[in-house]
Amino acid sequence: MKYKLIEVEDLSFIVDNATILDNISFSIHEGDSLGVYGPTGSGKSVLLNILRGTKGYKPSKGKVFYNVSYCPKCNIITLPSNVGKKCPKCDSDYISKRVDFWKDEEFFNMIKRRTAIMFQRTFAIFGQRSVLENMYEVFSEMQLPEKEINSKIIEILQKVNLMHRMTHVARDLSGGEKQRLVLARQLALDPIVLFADEPTETLDPVTSDIIEKTLIGIFKNDKKGLVVSSQKSSIIGRVTERALVLDKGKVLNELDSKELISEDKSDSSKEVKSIFVDTGNEIISLNNVKKYFYSISKGVIKAVDNLSLSVNEKEIFGIVGKSGAGKTTVSRIIGGLMPFKEGEFKLRIGDEWINMKEDGSLGRIRAAPYIGILHQEYSLYPSKTVLENLTESIGLRLPQDIARKKASDVLEAVGFDKDFIEELLTKTPESLSEGEKHTVALAQVLIKEPNLVILDEPRGTKEIANAIRRTREYLDETFIIITHDSDFVVDACDRSCFLLEGKIIEIGPPEEIKNRMISREIEEFKKESMKISESIKREQQSFDTTERQDSGY
Repeated sequence: MKYKLIEVEDLSFIVDNATILDNISFSIHEGDSLGVYGPTGSGKSVLLNILRGTKGYKPSKGKVFYNVSYCPKCNIITLPSNVGKKCPKCDSDYISKRVDFWKDEEFFNMIKRRTAIMFQRTFAIFGQRSVLENMYEVFSEMQLPEKEINSKIIEILQKVNLMHRMTHVARDLSGGEKQRLVLARQLALDPIVLFADEPTETLDPVTSDIIEKTLIGIFKNDKKGLVVSSQKSSIIGRVTERALVLDKGKVLNELDSKELISEDKSDSSKEVKSIFVDTGNEIISLNNVKKYFYSISKGVIKAVDNLSLSVNEKEIFGIVGKSGAGKTTVSRIIGGLMPFKEGEFKLRIGDEWINMKEDGSLGRIRAAPYIGILHQEYSLYPSKTVLENLTESIGLRLPQDIARKKASDVLEAVGFDKDFIEELLTKTPESLSEGEKHTVALAQVLIKEPNLVILDEPRGTKEIANAIRRTREYLDETFIIITHDSDFVVDACDRSCFLLEGKIIEIGPPEEIKNRMISREIEEFKKESMKISESIKREQQSFDTTERQDSGY
């Protein structure tokens, strides 16, 4: 028998007179894995926030019910299938409880503590503490024996493949490793349901595979509820069993996740259409550039090792590689944010070649106004309108009517519907979807009229790929895209290079680079898996030895 865990009835959510969710209903059973699929702005993230009880996301209409088992003596909540079983603390029988989630204040926080959520691009961790210390922090308020805590930490870190990083400071982890640590901390809460909002959006294939397999195990082995949102049907198909298809806040369909993949592949309208652009002359030239760092523990780190490449005007060039490959260092050098001593880097501004090795008015500072960078952790001013974010908030000094026209043109260039732009200009970021925020942030960079735009780990969606290509066509921009996502590079870029350990392995068409990268990563993953397996064995042996010693054997 499958027990209902969550019931959603006639749910609506309205912000600034805009309907984000429109009268939707569905249910989630214990052990269910539900995918929420739809384009940017469809309401996916809002729905997950409502189900989790995030502040500011109280439904405008409708109900969310949680069906749980409850011990009234200990105030313990657990899965509904535990009704009639004994509470482990007081030996009382669990009773059945149907909770009106957003109305019942007493149970709201109790249930919220038994849910977990992974937001895209949000690393809720203690950056100055080690992985192990981050895990201990989660268990700090749980009255558990130390041995039991240690055993649980080992079990969870094994699940997310972080045993070999447990002594590393969290801030020094790669983006993918941080995401795995976030997941580990959420699993430590022993939630009855886990919400994952675009959990593999910007991760490399190997890390994505680890995250996906861990999520699959949550509902198959632990009987928990799992809700995953994504714009990629392939992820929904691999991780979930059932899919809810959203568009403009409405449920278009509810179907088997495998059917979703078939439908998505058959819809040719979802494919990015290539725009032929005759790229101009060379605008970027790097020759034998080196950037080494020195670490007391690791010695010399070759972040960029004898790198040479060129990029042409109006070209979209992708730099792809897994975490630690040197992508960030390369992007900071090209962006003029990081000096280097060896090699040559020149950037053409108009007809003049600027030596980016030089400081001051003749070098990097001279070129800085012509380079736009959209960082991975971008931010918009939450209290400002979109128009203010695009103009006065970034110091763009223009007459109001001219500023409004310029903002409208840039928003149209990045793909917003012309009829929607006037309304969009008056909105605040809080009322926008994550995809819309990202596109506005891109417009914020473009409105400054840079010659070169660097995108650091942009959202890997077809909408963003289309926005980049459309912008190139309308504004004659040159793009460099730094990413883990080889599929996104195929969708967006004209050429790309595969970066590994600070070196360019290959430069060529994105599809070829993707295949080369995947084959290389499979080889590296096999080697790393063997090392990790040996490490886990050693850790377990050490743990078992300690237990025997503590027991007096």
